[in-house]
Amino acid sequence: MHIAASIFGCIFLAGVLLDAFQTIILPRRPVGRFRITRVFFLVTWGPWAYTASHWPWRRSREQLYSFYGPLSLLLLFVVWALLLVAAYALIYFGLHLPFNDPMHPVAAFSRLRSCLYISGTTLFTLGLGDVVPTTHAARALVVLEAGTGLGFVALVIGYVPVLYTAFSDREIAVALLDARAGSPPTAGELLLRHNFNGGHHALTELLAEWERWCALMLETHISYPILCYYRSQHDNQSWLAALTAVLDACALLITTIEGPSTRQAQLTFAIGRHTLVDLGHVFRRESEEERLRQAPCHRLSDDEFARLCDMLGVAGFNLCGDIEARKRLDTLRKLYEPHAESMADYLGLGLPLWAPPPVDPTKKRDQWTTVADLRSPGAAADRLITQISPRSTADHLHDDESNRL
Repeated sequence: MHIAASIFGCIFLAGVLLDAFQTIILPRRPVGRFRITRVFFLVTWGPWAYTASHWPWRRSREQLYSFYGPLSLLLLFVVWALLLVAAYALIYFGLHLPFNDPMHPVAAFSRLRSCLYISGTTLFTLGLGDVVPTTHAARALVVLEAGTGLGFVALVIGYVPVLYTAFSDREIAVALLDARAGSPPTAGELLLRHNFNGGHHALTELLAEWERWCALMLETHISYPILCYYRSQHDNQSWLAALTAVLDACALLITTIEGPSTRQAQLTFAIGRHTLVDLGHVFRRESEEERLRQAPCHRLSDDEFARLCDMLGVAGFNLCGDIEARKRLDTLRKLYEPHAESMADYLGLGLPLWAPPPVDPTKKRDQWTTVADLRSPGAAADRLITQISPRSTADHLHDDESNRL
């Protein structure tokens, strides 16, 4: 029995240390189906998501979802600490309790309880001195466990600021998109709000910023998948909805709208889809994504597509106008929508519409629309007349070159 306890203790210790190394230190996607962190999220997220989705009070439902990210981080630290204590306790028990214990445990259960006490006080470096090791092996293990405890606390202290820095960097771009694409964001609103003379330059810069944002997501959220559970500060915002809206806009620019922003849209689309695919691999969503890929696309109906094209055409965008445009768009949507829908279903997040819904006079208007209505009458001429004109792009580049000279 003692030999088995020592073996299991060593296995638990190696498993916890390896899992903590992959989760905190290793700067790439963790591997392994039976990792402690993976099992922890499988056990805890399912019941939590079910409870939150069936929560009777809708206004506090998103608040309940938002608790999971920070709370799961704290619980994960607790799980690691308890497993470390149990691992060292089994090793001590396998060595026949080589300690001078004033309580003199006799029964096997009492000896195991004393081992747990010794392991807990040593890991958290309490140093009470009421139980002391009596053999060289026990002294070496006590020193090793104390060092493990100090290293564990140091990792926790360093891990939390890294997570919240990455979360803050992610949310800055999501918050900035609120004024550029509405709340919640839509591809149609994103294009409409760049409906001004020279707006294609601003749109190209925005897509370039989201290209870098996607690279940041690949750098942080693949290494620290727990960040995906962190919700935005406002109910109408989420990183997944923002990314999907940007991909929708890129898909329209590539297949339906003619203009100089197409090249940047292709670059942003490529890395944005790459982000969704890699996150799906992290959460093992391949089977669900394949099922959604075989199902017909339902996010964009024919009526909504017609309304979107009419809206963009009236705004001054040069649409392709051929029947193949919709087929090209549907083909492009198949490349990213199954991944977005799978992640939305798993995380309990909503995906955006393609076009802004009709204006409801009973609802409060957003600040961007209110400010836009207060423009001077002369600002009405600042419309998107050259939004998609290659000539305006050439003139703009010529002016920039002249200024540099």
